[in-house]
Amino acid sequence: MQAIEPETFPWGNRRRFHAYSDYLKQKHGFRIQKLSVDAGFTCPNRDGSKGYGGCVFCNNEAFNPSYCRKTEDIARQLEEGKRFHAWRYRHAGRYIAYFQSYSNTYAPLETLKRHYTAALEVDGIIGLAIGTRPDCVDEEILDYLAELAQCHFIHLEMGIESCYDRSLQWMNRGHDFATARSAFERAAKRGLSTGTHLILGLPGLSRNQELAQAEIISSLPVNTLKLHQLQIIRHTELEKQYLTRPETFHFFGLEEYIDFVVDFLERLSPEIKMERFAAEAPPRFQAGPTFGHIRTDQILQMIEKRLEERNTYQGACFRNNLS
Repeated sequence: MQAIEPETFPWGNRRRFHAYSDYLKQKHGFRIQKLSVDAGFTCPNRDGSKGYGGCVFCNNEAFNPSYCRKTEDIARQLEEGKRFHAWRYRHAGRYIAYFQSYSNTYAPLETLKRHYTAALEVDGIIGLAIGTRPDCVDEEILDYLAELAQCHFIHLEMGIESCYDRSLQWMNRGHDFATARSAFERAAKRGLSTGTHLILGLPGLSRNQELAQAEIISSLPVNTLKLHQLQIIRHTELEKQYLTRPETFHFFGLEEYIDFVVDFLERLSPEIKMERFAAEAPPRFQAGPTFGHIRTDQILQMIEKRLEERNTYQGACFRNNLS
């Protein structure tokens, strides 16, 4: 492959992938920090609307930060979040309230308005990141979010985890991929910023099938993407399946995962901003093979090093895949 000059990267900096954090800083002029909020929502595959038990992999306690407790009001959670990040990390210029736990559009519109308004009234909050499901955004909700987006930064994060219906069914998602595509298209028509995430290493998929998801995601009007490696989290249906039939699971080794992500990035549209490359849960929640004590920031460094070693970048093969 011909040597690549950093100035040729279409997103305008020397990094070999389109980083969401860089985009936010460039857009707003200062560092942006997300602050998680638990507003006490549930999901339609938990409350019986579509099913019970939730997704097979889901245990929200495994990723909720310590300051994020639904027993406290939203403003207090955000103020505690600001103090937490000021102590643990460097100070951010502004903040985004991240409605993270469960499906944060799964409620009457008036309830959503009350929660979102409470967050936007907190000093330093410039916008919202709203985690939800593609089957929980009707026209009324999308219209309201588009109205909010006229004055605030609004990012709608609709997790799908897989582009394949058989995997969605196995995960007990309660919706198919066509529902996801429709939700992203309807949001895009209103000019909303959207994001999604995929779990890499799901049972029953070949390597080529998993890589093909880069092209499928690139065909959606999606602005950001998070990647997660498959993890077995305690107190989930997935843990029960793993303990019963461990031979049906394949877990990436660390080096294997780094190479796979680089292959995936090469096939992904350079327009899509990468928000995360790996998942991390506290050891007490882990019930299966892991990458050990490697942190997600170290995995990021390894991915950037491998991109440089292979002299490649996000989207390097994207046009070839479309032709």
